[in-house]
Amino acid sequence: MNPTDFSALNLKPDLLKNISSLGYQTMTPIQALSLPVVLSGKDVIGQGKTGSGKTAAFGLGLLQKLDVKAFRVQSLVLCPTRELADQVASEIRKLARSIHNIKVLTLCGGAPFGPQIGSLAHGAHIIVGTPGRIEEHLRKDTLKLEFVTTLVLDEADRMLDMGFQETIDKIIEKVPSNRQTLLFSATYPDEIADISHRAKPYDS
Repeated sequence: MNPTDFSALNLKPDLLKNISSLGYQTMTPIQALSLPVVLSGKDVIGQGKTGSGKTAAFGLGLLQKLDVKAFRVQSLVLCPTRELADQVASEIRKLARSIHNIKVLTLCGGAPFGPQIGSLAHGAHIIVGTPGRIEEHLRKDTLKLEFVTTLVLDEADRMLDMGFQETIDKIIEKVPSNRQTLLFSATYPDEIADISHRAKPYDS
């Protein structure tokens, strides 16, 4: 068995069967480097652009540890734009086709606030959203993150370029400190090193 084959990973049989049906056989470089570490429960800082396969890298990690019977927010994925959040949520839903009753909810600015409150009231397992709207829900107490086990910062450099640093810091404060943090960025400026340090409270 090739070590870069998805079948070499310690994934749930239903997940492996589904990704095989999607035509996923060999991991991309960023998947081969990050997925085994993600699945081990460790924090990851990965450098990868859109199209590198990073969504599947963190998406499979979220789904592997998800407790679908616990109907509460267990994973939070922050994206810089509504368009990317929609793409990420769509990819996670595709990867999760074999998991019954899973709910992936998108919370982004530019969409009406009221319906999002209604959707949150019905519960969700995975939240994908933009920092501004996530922080607004937290401020209005319509979103609870006390059961989050995985925090993903996707395209972190773009989020910082768009001025979201303070907002991300506020969100990080609301997520349990014993979570797993997965940070993906196309570039690695000093600001990313700073935010990755703040996002991992147990770093020395």
